[in-house]
Amino acid sequence: MIDITPKTSTLRMATARAVVVAGRAETLGAIQNQTVPKGDVFAVSRAIGLLAVKKTADLLPSCHPIPIEYTDIEYEIDGLEIRILCTVKAICKTGVEVEAVHGASVVALNMYDMLKPIDKGIEIQRIKLVEKRGGKSDFRDQPKDISAVVVVCSDLISAGKKEDKTGQIIVEKLRQSQVTLADYVVIPDDEALIQAQAEQYQGRGVDLIIYTGGTGLSERDVTPEALKPLLHRRIPGIAEAIRSYGQNRTPYAMLSRSVAGVIGRTLVLALPGSTGGARDSMEAIFPAVLHIFKILKGFRHD
Repeated sequence: MIDITPKTSTLRMATARAVVVAGRAETLGAIQNQTVPKGDVFAVSRAIGLLAVKKTADLLPSCHPIPIEYTDIEYEIDGLEIRILCTVKAICKTGVEVEAVHGASVVALNMYDMLKPIDKGIEIQRIKLVEKRGGKSDFRDQPKDISAVVVVCSDLISAGKKEDKTGQIIVEKLRQSQVTLADYVVIPDDEALIQAQAEQYQGRGVDLIIYTGGTGLSERDVTPEALKPLLHRRIPGIAEAIRSYGQNRTPYAMLSRSVAGVIGRTLVLALPGSTGGARDSMEAIFPAVLHIFKILKGFRHD
């Protein structure tokens, strides 16, 4: 199975459709009048479809077990066609489209099985996914013209005594999120230099400044103290999301002093300096955090 541990749980929804085509009009009458010898076609098929959705991971080895929280099966009749719509919802880390397609397919197959004794022309056609929401598909309309600066705060790295890996992790995640890297700098753990970087890049109109390092508890960890006085508005939810995500992966995440806020229309983030902490922080908030720029740039907030 694909590794979904870096993902966050969000509301996922998918609707799939399958079409059963009767060979003669009398078949539709038998279904609606409940005179099919094998029983109530719609009711039995709906029950089978609910079971199929829940059993998807048992039958398809690459599918993750999912805590299904809602399934609905609807029927639409148009001439000789019976359209089956299977909708599935779950709050989880991966999509539910396979579960929806599986549910619609099994409903159609059960209808075929129940109807074939009375209609040799019965067919299953056009099984497809018609809608999905949640995960990456919810962020396709994020602004694409976002510029960012990565500031690495480290005495050792700035002195050439240690290689920077954390900043590169952040740069790569920005690239994946289609954010343009305007600059990348390394500075010592110095309050005045940290503040100067924020003021400089905010003055140049950079959209996003990400600091990494200096959020711990040693005497030289001063990034939060440097940035807090500059922030016009704090955004505590971002730091809470980072710590919550990290705490599910390491008990030490609670010790991080990550900070988030805005200076004018520039978003400023202070992330941990460890490679694991930075990676988890970026996974926790990207690309969802980019929605803030639709608000900062004057778009209507729905």
